[in-house]
Amino acid sequence: MRIGLLASNPDLYSNQRIMEAGAERGHRMSFLDVRQCYMKLDPNEPEVHYRDGRILNTMDAVIPRIRPSQTFYGCALTRHFESIGVFALNDSAAISQSRDKLFSLQLLQQNGLNIPTSGFANSPVDTNELIEMVGGAPLVVKLLEGTQGRGVVLAETRKAAESVINAFKSLKANLLVQEFVREAQGRDLRLFVIDNKVVAAIQREAAPGEFRANIHQGGTASVVKVTTEEKRLAVKAAKVLGLKVAGVDIIRSRKGPLLLEVNSSPGLEGIESATRKDIASAMIMAIEKALKWHSTAIEAEELRPAMSRREP
Repeated sequence: MRIGLLASNPDLYSNQRIMEAGAERGHRMSFLDVRQCYMKLDPNEPEVHYRDGRILNTMDAVIPRIRPSQTFYGCALTRHFESIGVFALNDSAAISQSRDKLFSLQLLQQNGLNIPTSGFANSPVDTNELIEMVGGAPLVVKLLEGTQGRGVVLAETRKAAESVINAFKSLKANLLVQEFVREAQGRDLRLFVIDNKVVAAIQREAAPGEFRANIHQGGTASVVKVTTEEKRLAVKAAKVLGLKVAGVDIIRSRKGPLLLEVNSSPGLEGIESATRKDIASAMIMAIEKALKWHSTAIEAEELRPAMSRREP
């Protein structure tokens, strides 16, 4: 098959692994820089063009891995591929709603999934009410546009919470206020879901003096055994948001597992390194399954050990 990887950085570990995994399974892989793709909207001949003059309509599938800063254009591009019959591993609608933290939380709540108590308001005069909604300080303040742990602040006192919330609001930033789950002790779970199945899971632990467990914020990853309830929560979260591939972040609390976030472009390095599972090949296999493609050269019933190469 002809498979395009829609991304921005060809040197990123995750992107290299996906390109290699596809090639190893006999597919023609193309790295497609989102910024260098152009769309022709025409009722008779809609097309996607690339900077080198190629017309990309003959692609069988695309794997969108879109940076948050490129969500609007990346989703429009993915939607255009879909309109000309190209399969998208995660479709544009699913990516778009997963990137909207407020909307995704509303969808998860609407479908009965457990999330941390959260508050959202538009006016600085609502600051005190927001703080009370989530049980007071300490609390977590999240920018809706933040990612990889950036734009997330722990306010340990009420005065600090008021200052952070009002500072963000003065910049006209959209933010969420969430309860702080102290018993989690700076740990969370990342469950990697592909085709309604948890294929790997790790526990991420925050660096000393930090409360965010994200690997990009200095957190460490280790293999963890997750419960049936946690698996069910992760699978249902991905399904609610319409994602075929998702990194689902869960925190363990006294109330049981709580959903923190669902990522439509989850990184592979931390989870492949910790679990030694070949997640990239599992993503390619999901495309093969969706398009009913069968390779006689490669038969893989289980995930093989991942490559040991690290991101430069």
